[in-house]
Amino acid sequence: MKFYLTTALAFGLAIASNPALAQETTDGFNRDTHFDGPYVSIFGGWAAQGNDRGDTLVFDNDGDGRHDDVVRSVAGANAFGPGFCNGRARSGSLEDGCAKDKDGADYGVRLGWDKRMGNNFVVGGLLEFSKNDSKGGTSGFTTMSNSYGIARKLDHTISARARAGYTPGGGALFYVTGGGSYAKIKHDFLTTNDTNSFDERRDGKRVWGWQAGGGAEVMLTDKVSLGMEYLFNRFRDNKYSVEVGPGSDAGPNNPFLIPSGSTDMKLSNRNFEFHTLRATVSYQF
Repeated sequence: MKFYLTTALAFGLAIASNPALAQETTDGFNRDTHFDGPYVSIFGGWAAQGNDRGDTLVFDNDGDGRHDDVVRSVAGANAFGPGFCNGRARSGSLEDGCAKDKDGADYGVRLGWDKRMGNNFVVGGLLEFSKNDSKGGTSGFTTMSNSYGIARKLDHTISARARAGYTPGGGALFYVTGGGSYAKIKHDFLTTNDTNSFDERRDGKRVWGWQAGGGAEVMLTDKVSLGMEYLFNRFRDNKYSVEVGPGSDAGPNNPFLIPSGSTDMKLSNRNFEFHTLRATVSYQF
C-alpha cells in the first residue's frame, strides 16, 4: 500500500506542478470541451489484498445455522487446537505454514459520461467491467495432523459508480468516485483428510459489494487522456461453505460428526477486500 500511495501522490504532484496541464493556455487545446460528454476507457494495474491475519475457519456442528461452534473430540478437546494461518496450507502441519495470498493483475474497460458544472466542476457516472487475478484464503490444522483450506478468487466484476471532481482550466481532472459492484467469486477447498466426505455448497455465486476511491486524469489531446486511479473494493462473500460428512471410513467418534452427524465449515471473514491501483487511457467523444 505504501507503493500505491507514493505512486499516486507523485502522479498528482506532477500534474499540479505543470501549468500547461492545469491552467488555460494558448496551445490550441479546446479546453471548454474537456471532461464534458461521453468517453470510453481501458485500464490496467495491480490488485493487492489487505492484511487478513487472524482469519479462521468457523463451524456449525449442531445444525442451527450459526457458525459459532467448536469441533471437539470425544474427550472434549478442540480438534483445531493447533490453529490457523492465512493462505493455503503446505502440509497437514501448522509448522510448515501456508503459502501467502496471491495478488495479481487488474484490468478492464469502462463507459462513462461527464458533465461540466460551473466551468471547473465535473460530475458524472460510469459502467465498468473488470477482471482480477487476486486470490486469498485461510487454512486450519487439526490434532489429527490434517489441514483444511478454503480459498477464494475474484473472477470478474460489473460496477456502476458516480464520480465528481475539479478541473483547473480543463487540462486535468482530480476526482473522487464510488458506487456499487456485482462480482463473481470462485472458491476452492483443499484437505489432507481422506476419511470424511466434503460437499461444497454455493460455489461460483455472484455477490454484491462496493468500491470507493479517487484519481486524476490529464488531457494529452482534445480527445485522449491519461490517468491513475485508486479503489478500495469490498464484497460480501458469506455464502460458500463445505459440509463435512461421514464419508466411507469415518466412525461415530469422528469430531466432525459430533453431535449432529455433520459439520458445516466456512471462512470467518465474510468480506473479500482488496485495493487496486490502475493506469487509465480514455477517449472522449
